[in-house]
Amino acid sequence: MKVYYQIQHSVQRPPLALSLGMFDGVHKGHQSILKRLKEVAYERGLQTAILTFDPHPRKIFDPDTDLEQLTTIEEKIALLESEGIDHLFIQSFEENFYNLTGVDFITSILHDTLEVKHLIVGYDHVFGKNRSGNFQLLMEMAPSLGFTLEEMDAVDLYSEHISSTKIRRALKEGDVPRANAMLGYPYSMEGKVVEGRQIGRTIGYPTANIDVHPDKLRPRKGAYIVQVHLEDKKLAGMLSVGTNPTVGGEILSVEVYILDFNQNLYGKTIKVDFLSFLHEEIAFSTLEGLIERLQEDEQRTREYFLANAL
Repeated sequence: MKVYYQIQHSVQRPPLALSLGMFDGVHKGHQSILKRLKEVAYERGLQTAILTFDPHPRKIFDPDTDLEQLTTIEEKIALLESEGIDHLFIQSFEENFYNLTGVDFITSILHDTLEVKHLIVGYDHVFGKNRSGNFQLLMEMAPSLGFTLEEMDAVDLYSEHISSTKIRRALKEGDVPRANAMLGYPYSMEGKVVEGRQIGRTIGYPTANIDVHPDKLRPRKGAYIVQVHLEDKKLAGMLSVGTNPTVGGEILSVEVYILDFNQNLYGKTIKVDFLSFLHEEIAFSTLEGLIERLQEDEQRTREYFLANAL
């Protein structure tokens, strides 16, 4: 997949079948668009392309928002590449871009610059200054600009439309199975292992403190069953998202205890897949109470991996 961080005029490209949007999470709804995009491209001899934006528009228009994203830009690139997309355009969401009207965006970006031949949009997609662009405007302009157009229906699960917002909400509620079902894969976090307070090793549960990207969504505070990806290994783990209130912690951290593992991980990059929520964050009155709960969590984690043959 070719990745473009600047969209330029007068660059020779193959004719494109394109879709646009944030694609945060590249969830099942997005995957249905990508599938259709590839079908059209194959039928018409086009190449597939995605136009996405960085940073997220909500961070520009509401800078005080606490928006956390399902995927970093690096994760989004990897997911779209795994879906077999040919071209990815990452448009910087800056003033001269977001002030384009819907008409200007269609004319200048889609037609003049990208020379799109077929466009697929989601069922509720709007664009341009003051949300002035929509499917109706695209239908009006497409014939004269020489591209064809289709709008995809929403994908439903649990009797509701799948969306990035609903996946974020599920994760914030600790409903990992629901979030993973809408994503079509396990929600994950990745980062380097950095030095923490090292309290876990004093109670028999040494944890790896993961330095997670600041824009990455942290699920509900609590304990989780996770699968850890370390180099070419897949390992069982139990992970904590929280401040460690039992030992007076105040800073939110993401720490994972890997079962039956005792190697030094400092400086290594690990990825964790969220599989199941164990319980919310608990402030124990004693370390003994914390240790007892960790032992219970470990037993449940082992049982989970045995039952699911992971």
